Amino acid sequence: MQRTVLLIIAGVFMVVGGIYVAFRGNAPERNMPGSQVMTIIKQWDMPDELEEISGISFIDDNRVACVQDEKGVVFIYNLKTSKVEKKIDFGDSGDYEGITMVGTTCYVLRSDGVLFKIEDLDSDPKETVKIKTSLKSEYNFEGLCYDKKNDQLLLAIKDKASDDFKPVYAFDLNTNTLKKDPVFTIPFNSNVFDKLEEKRSNKLMRPSDLAINPKDGKVYITEGSNPKLLITSTNGTPEKLYVLKEKQFAQPEGVTFNSKGEIFISNEGHGGPGNIIKLTLK
Repeated sequence: MQRTVLLIIAGVFMVVGGIYVAFRGNAPERNMPGSQVMTIIKQWDMPDELEEISGISFIDDNRVACVQDEKGVVFIYNLKTSKVEKKIDFGDSGDYEGITMVGTTCYVLRSDGVLFKIEDLDSDPKETVKIKTSLKSEYNFEGLCYDKKNDQLLLAIKDKASDDFKPVYAFDLNTNTLKKDPVFTIPFNSNVFDKLEEKRSNKLMRPSDLAINPKDGKVYITEGSNPKLLITSTNGTPEKLYVLKEKQFAQPEGVTFNSKGEIFISNEGHGGPGNIIKLTLK
């Protein structure tokens, strides 16, 4: 009798385990209004330590600097070898959301608006400077990129702010100070948002990252909560909105361009592997 009970219990565990393996990370897919299938050129699945990959930036055309939500570590991922080739500790555990390269110097954004400057990723030892930007931490900062033309960093807000627009702030690299007023805003009254069929609110677009296309200077902004990719002019005027399918983009948290102007988006794993995707836009 006891042996029969044990066999039944073992069988139940095997069935549950099989279901978990089969569906790990595959939550029911939401088809948001206007969503479309994107053309994916290549996908790199991340190791377990980058399941929650939250930001990416090219070091060169083969290597990408990555951060994840919880650890003060920069991961250097090689797209050619599909391996993490280096890890650089720069801070304590925290909510790290954005990363960008300025030459050989790396900047990391924490969600409370604090920046971490890491001098020369390819040298040892490395110096880390913590920069407080005086921004309101409740804004929940998630996007960071380098604006080469104006020698400044752009910082995007995910939450709060206004129901009519989302501000993007700039950190001047010449003076090492944050500009008081937003460098531009993303207006929600643009007709590109009409396809969403949502009421205008500060949740209409919740930026998770942003990057500037080196070929045309346009700004590309991702949202992870309800997967989207917004393209704006240099002054923030919305030009095109892609509503992404969750089956392809589980949670787009990072976006970057290589020197050729090719776009790459990183996704958190949702229980499965995080990834970096190279895609083309129509």
